[in-house]
Amino acid sequence: MTNGFHVRKFFAELIGTFWLVFAGCGSAVLAGKVFASGTATGSFQIGIGYLGVAIAFGLTVLTMVYAFGHISGGHFNPAVTLGLWLGKRAETRDVLPYIVTQVVAAIVASSVLYALASGKSGFDAQNGFAANGYGSHSPDGYNLASCFVAEVVFTAIFLLAILGATDRRAPKGFAPLAIGLTLTLIHLVTIPLTNTSVNPARSTGPALFVGGWATSQLWMFWVAPLLGGAIAGLAYRYITGETGVELVAEAGQEPEAAVIAAGETAYPDERREQVRRPGTPAT
Repeated sequence: MTNGFHVRKFFAELIGTFWLVFAGCGSAVLAGKVFASGTATGSFQIGIGYLGVAIAFGLTVLTMVYAFGHISGGHFNPAVTLGLWLGKRAETRDVLPYIVTQVVAAIVASSVLYALASGKSGFDAQNGFAANGYGSHSPDGYNLASCFVAEVVFTAIFLLAILGATDRRAPKGFAPLAIGLTLTLIHLVTIPLTNTSVNPARSTGPALFVGGWATSQLWMFWVAPLLGGAIAGLAYRYITGETGVELVAEAGQEPEAAVIAAGETAYPDERREQVRRPGTPAT
């Protein structure tokens, strides 16, 4: 792999994560609640609401995985990176740089969003700024235990969907659609619980601008999603087995040959024509 391509992977993760946080959280902050009269006392709500925010988050992932999945794999999420690594879909040397890139992108995206939102009179980041929370800061008042379990379970399901949709045995070209729709469904269910994280980077950016309660509760939105991602990454190959249209490695798919987005390999400059059986010479 060339150094140039290695750098391009990180730029792809930077842009993709930026878009996820900026457009996803932006849909909640800027368009979630909009009243026709221009005040919160108006009777005609024209904002996009929970449904619109859920769709927006799904679209951010769908569009960016189609755009950059063939370059970086389209992780845009530390829990996804961890899960793919444990599932033998990502290289060890990429894990920490990917996670750092994702967190930086989330902070930059939150900075731009804050600059836009603060242009409106009366804006106060303490009112939420799309931050994730539990207990009294859960949108519908759910306690820590409920929120923790939800984040673990839904992150695990998200990773299983990603691993399945990008398996070499899965239909090619539909992975971004399946992944985006899964994230939309997750948001439809969990926005009332935690404002939906399943992504530690997405949680970190807004929390730094809210401060106080948001940063004190941020630990949960790292621990739970990472735990869920790890469970899915370790469990996937045991759930699906080794049989399929194409041979996969004994310990899961080979990182060099695993299809991790939109039917493409992670490293197009070094792609294999097929996954060869051990000892089979290249033709």
